Amino acid sequence: MSDTKTIDLTEVDESQDGKSLYPFQEEAIAKISTKLNELEDNHNVLFQLPTGGGKTVIFSEIARRYIKSTGKKVLILTHRIELCKQTSKMLTEFAVKNKIINSKVKAVSDNNDYMCFVAMVETLNNRLQDEKVTVNNVGLVIVDEAHYNSFRKLFKYFEDVNILGVTATPLSSSIKLPMNENYEELVIGESISSLIKKGYLARATTFSYNVHLDSLKVGINGDYTVKSSEQLYGNYMMQEKLLRAYEEKSQGKKTLIFNNGISTSFGVYDTFRNAGYEIQHLDHHTTEQERRDILKWFKETPDAILTSVGILTTGFDEPTVETIILNRATRSLALYHQMIGRGSRILPNKKEFTVIDLGNNLHRFGLWESPVDWYHIFQAPHQYYDDLKSDENIERQFVYQMPDELRKKFSNSEDISFDVEGEYKKAMAQMEHSKVVIQKSIDQHVEMCVENAEDMWDALDLAKLLEDDIRDRIKHYSYCTIKTTKNYLNWLEDDYKRRLNSQIRQAFVKKDA
Repeated sequence: MSDTKTIDLTEVDESQDGKSLYPFQEEAIAKISTKLNELEDNHNVLFQLPTGGGKTVIFSEIARRYIKSTGKKVLILTHRIELCKQTSKMLTEFAVKNKIINSKVKAVSDNNDYMCFVAMVETLNNRLQDEKVTVNNVGLVIVDEAHYNSFRKLFKYFEDVNILGVTATPLSSSIKLPMNENYEELVIGESISSLIKKGYLARATTFSYNVHLDSLKVGINGDYTVKSSEQLYGNYMMQEKLLRAYEEKSQGKKTLIFNNGISTSFGVYDTFRNAGYEIQHLDHHTTEQERRDILKWFKETPDAILTSVGILTTGFDEPTVETIILNRATRSLALYHQMIGRGSRILPNKKEFTVIDLGNNLHRFGLWESPVDWYHIFQAPHQYYDDLKSDENIERQFVYQMPDELRKKFSNSEDISFDVEGEYKKAMAQMEHSKVVIQKSIDQHVEMCVENAEDMWDALDLAKLLEDDIRDRIKHYSYCTIKTTKNYLNWLEDDYKRRLNSQIRQAFVKKDA
């Protein structure tokens, strides 16, 4: 390491007219400054700070101080046009004269008119390949949302400078491309719980609705495929569950809904429209003008509902959001934090927000504000993925709770619960066949239907309403018997319903005899 290298990012210029920093932001800059001075010029640092902690503020001030301290230029990379514009605006507020390199910029000649450049990844890559852009004397490259992998293609052009990546989650968007292959050191910023305690972020109250995800498929990137998500979340039952969850926990609040497919989001739009709610839809096909109009409406409408697909997880800041609904499952910790983080901005009259989880994400990752060992995740990402709870293990812990409206239809039944595992253990201890468990369950359901019905037809109608309860009991029975193939479960469920209906008819025949 060179003895002459000195990067002083800690000296605060009191005459600077830019934004003042919070104490935790100054501490972060000091940590990053120390690490950059410790490393050689071709080493890279990754900085982690939760969504809402002001990463753009921090690296904009770092750019200003770096240019002043070293006389070298700073290049800031983003992966979306919205982030590009926001970053340029923030730099200007810090009195850093900068130039955006986007698709409209066909060539950039190297001169000292600008000491800072903000570039779209794909555009800069194309211009560098075509030798249309020349930017010399770059000492620091800052990568925003560094967990995305599109930036890697540019690293070869900046092998002799320091690269500072910033992210809320130091976990690559692809399990095959770990971040520790490109960054040598990780600097950890303030935690979510600490930022909440100090009043910088709003506190989340989370409600989780159990969802069976056995139909979801995992793609090559390690997350659930859009196709399988569309099939699950686009069906009538899931749309109704979403609507019910909204009405129970968020009715009248400004709500942002995240989906994993465009068809699903349009289905959400139709479901809420038909229920009489004001709602709009956004995806990457929405024109720029339409998007501006919709976001303006969302900002100005107190009880607005906005359903979206893959477009508002980054580069979107609307502090008035009161509820986040995860109408999707994800295996991406980064995406989980990004989605919930959209509701974490504070206002004078907003210190809390609501999270409604319809993808078992809470069971998979824990609460948004729970402590996370980012060092371990950064150093051993594959182990983190290996330790991630499987959907089967998550669903083993589910306990079916009959909705209140449905429970009223079985008000004459004192006990509607059934302990499948307990009955299975009892049957095994008494050397009985496991099928007695299913029979006992059917007997209880028959009793529930009969004692709450006026006649046989009424009882058969009640039996149809027990579908979720039946499916849950069969699922837990299959865990006990270790028979979990889809065909077997489908057969068992069909057989269960057939026997249930048959016994209900028999019960009324005896009753009328």
